[in-house]
Amino acid sequence: MELGEGVDLGGSSKQIAKQIAVQLDQVPPDTPSIRALRKRISRQLIAIDRNTLLRVAHELIRYARFGRFVAYELVKHHDRTVSSMTRAEVEKLGHGMRNWGEVDTFSCYIAGPAWRMGLITETVIQGWARSRDWCWRRAALVSTVPLNAAAHGGKGDTKRTLAICGILAHDRHDMVVKAMSWALRTLAMRDAKAVRRFLADHQGELGARVIREVNNKLRTGLKNPKKRRTSA
Repeated sequence: MELGEGVDLGGSSKQIAKQIAVQLDQVPPDTPSIRALRKRISRQLIAIDRNTLLRVAHELIRYARFGRFVAYELVKHHDRTVSSMTRAEVEKLGHGMRNWGEVDTFSCYIAGPAWRMGLITETVIQGWARSRDWCWRRAALVSTVPLNAAAHGGKGDTKRTLAICGILAHDRHDMVVKAMSWALRTLAMRDAKAVRRFLADHQGELGARVIREVNNKLRTGLKNPKKRRTSA
């Protein structure tokens, strides 16, 4: 059985990952092209066991161009794996995150869904929110997005979302502030009343950007309505 041209699923996880990496080097560096390749790979990996899939994912994270994006998408679209993740497996996939793109993909594709499905607990996310590493603090906030955003399977979870936001209300790291705005704006589409109350209760703690963007969302449905009018 082959995975695309020249990739043999009979090899080791390292060999499978290496051959996927070769294909990644050959596609244009844009999301549609990378995702099209990932979809083809997912179709071929559907029958692979979860442990092998995770080993392939880690090999891609370590060595492949666009490795984290592809690895996280492969896990997300492998039903037996995404529905049975342990805390250790989730956190290992996030190990070594260094920029907001990696954090957001991890949080929306891996951590948030695992939390929503009850595979990891709120205590785990709270621990990330108290980390000295801004990447994990941002991950805690962005992991609330799949609880609330319909596009990620969320149906709304005010209590758990605001518990994490409350821990990080005082945080002034730029990437954490932006994630706070995103988390609250996403929840606002589900529970605007609770978000207004949270803003009022934490007025002296939250960054000005958070207050401005979330209030804009509550009033107009847009994060930056002036920018939209200028563009129009």
